Amino acid sequence: MNEIIIVNKEAGMTSRDVVNKISKILNTKKVGHNGTLDPIAEGVLVITTGKYTKLNKLLSSEEKEYIAEVTLGIETDTLDITGKTIKEKEETLDLNLLKETLKKYQKTYEQEVPKYSAVKVNGKKLYEYARENKEIELPKKEVTIKKIELIEYSKNTFTFKTLVSKGTYIRSLIRDILKDMNQIGTMSKLTRTKQGIFSIDDSYKIKEIEDKKYKYIKAKDILPIPKIKVNKELEKLIKNGVQLQGNYPEEVLFLNEKYEELAIYKKENEIMKVQIMF
Repeated sequence: MNEIIIVNKEAGMTSRDVVNKISKILNTKKVGHNGTLDPIAEGVLVITTGKYTKLNKLLSSEEKEYIAEVTLGIETDTLDITGKTIKEKEETLDLNLLKETLKKYQKTYEQEVPKYSAVKVNGKKLYEYARENKEIELPKKEVTIKKIELIEYSKNTFTFKTLVSKGTYIRSLIRDILKDMNQIGTMSKLTRTKQGIFSIDDSYKIKEIEDKKYKYIKAKDILPIPKIKVNKELEKLIKNGVQLQGNYPEEVLFLNEKYEELAIYKKENEIMKVQIMF
């Protein structure tokens, strides 16, 4: 069973929770996910099963789209509403200031990673340092905010949609925006609406998957690498993992005469070697 399933994760679940549920529903231990979502977040989570669990690198996307809600007047240690409150203050939204600040953040900049994250420093995850109340210099990484737009607001909340580069922390983006506005607030809701080519419009809730009311995706239909159909003689060699020579692309997905997936091969020193066998 090799499937790519686009799950619409519900808030309160970890990405691992989703993997475990899918594993139970489909009765297979070979289940993985691509692009972790925090428990507070909802939306697109790409799930792979069977030998497709080896495809995560090829399925990684360079951009993601989110809709985020911000509540003013409360600051937490995790930068979202699930964390411990460290500061409270009455705040009122300045709409003009917010619009001008959002415009400024359509850019590439060095973003400080949240202290409650799985990024490793000296072999240890940042959230482990945070739980031990150990201060450590937080690393920074270059991120790009490709698009950002305000979509809803009230007296002390606002919601925006943003398209960002891989590795961007929306919690950190919100922290930076509020700092520029000289206000405090926290992320109160987050929905990932797109991950590369995968959209929330094509996703399924866990219940729909349980009820078999979902459609899965095959690798041959979405992988951004060349596909080559081969004859039965070459099919036999490929199934045996034989190295190939010839005028092939750097990476290729071989299909048999019935357009069934055989294997992904990659060129190494002009020799095609098997990477993933289906």
